[in-house]
Amino acid sequence: MPDIHQGYGFPIGGVAGCDINSGGVISPGGIGYDINCGVRLLVSNINNTQIMPYIQKLATEIFSAIPSGVGRGGKLNLKKDDIDKVLKNGANFMLNLGFGDLSDLEFCEERGCMSFADPSLISDHAKKRGHDQLGTLGSGNHFLEVQYVEKIYDKKAAQVFGLTEGLVTVMIHTGSRGLGHQVCTDYVGAMINNLHKWKYDLPDRQLVCAPFKSQEGQDYFGAMAAAANFAWANRHTISHWTREAWQKILGPDAYLNTLYDVSHNLGKIEKHKVDGIEKELLLHRKGATRSFGPGTVETPLKYRGIGQPVLIPGTMGTASYVLAGASESMENSFGSCCHGAGRSMSRMKAKKTVRGSNLRQELENIGITIRCDSDAGLAEEAPIAYKDVDNVVSVVQEAKLASKVARLRPLAVIKGG
Repeated sequence: MPDIHQGYGFPIGGVAGCDINSGGVISPGGIGYDINCGVRLLVSNINNTQIMPYIQKLATEIFSAIPSGVGRGGKLNLKKDDIDKVLKNGANFMLNLGFGDLSDLEFCEERGCMSFADPSLISDHAKKRGHDQLGTLGSGNHFLEVQYVEKIYDKKAAQVFGLTEGLVTVMIHTGSRGLGHQVCTDYVGAMINNLHKWKYDLPDRQLVCAPFKSQEGQDYFGAMAAAANFAWANRHTISHWTREAWQKILGPDAYLNTLYDVSHNLGKIEKHKVDGIEKELLLHRKGATRSFGPGTVETPLKYRGIGQPVLIPGTMGTASYVLAGASESMENSFGSCCHGAGRSMSRMKAKKTVRGSNLRQELENIGITIRCDSDAGLAEEAPIAYKDVDNVVSVVQEAKLASKVARLRPLAVIKGG
């Protein structure tokens, strides 16, 4: 993918399909440590001129409502039985507790739950790490951003997606937090310990894997699905608290509806043609998002004539994009697309190059409100640390992986340090 950069095992922006009926493998490093890190986009009923008088208060209220930061716990402290229910049922469990509404699931990949998830395959240590992290953003490149639609490229698709110029949106980017990280750590270790069974000649131990149909492969897949369910429940919970903050500042008639929620760190079984023959593949997408074209049954009925919504965050100082999946992507990239702009500078170099306090002021000067406790954390995610998102998206469109629908500009950014 055009946002490709170095990562553990697979590069971030990597896609690989393995034939599960011909000895294909599953690799934790091909899915990533932050299992089901993904993006949810909420659409409001107000425009950017209407919201500007309230943007400072709104940013403060959301920042207060959504815990963020390294290892930061949240407002929920789940008991082990409840964690298991989240791991098994995903966003459905939170819906049954009164969080969000049914349409949130309708417009969520997998409807917010992988049914084969098995909480018993996740270690107690992983569950302990996640017990208080539901409804939290985390740190690094995770964020919640209030945006507005700056430009429409495809009026027909935008109408179906409910987007008009000037309309305010909220983008949420986070995943499975410490729980997902621990799941990956546990299964990388388990597979390394069992490498002798399969006699794989790996160029790098970060590429450790297991036959998909082996016990180790199936155990990881079930644990991965459970961690993915945790991530969907996490974004679902954050959406609920964001709506509460939204209405507290803007009034009860202000709403936020889910446009779509899509993962970009996940392994899924999908059917794709390889050399003209349909095969059942284990698709690894690491820092890559699904971009199915028109007519695919996996896409919500409302969007099926247009293609699956593809959400590509940029940087807090530039823009993000909404695209529609293209039919050609099924042949060109196993129905996949990039997941963001992609780093061009390491976090360490960014911190040495950029002073966080200066960046904060620069962003405020161009009308972007910042809520972040850490100047160092802000510097790590400076716009200059990323590729040009406009160029990345142009490559996506030229390669016919997805087509541009709308460009979104940031108004307020909430981040963890």
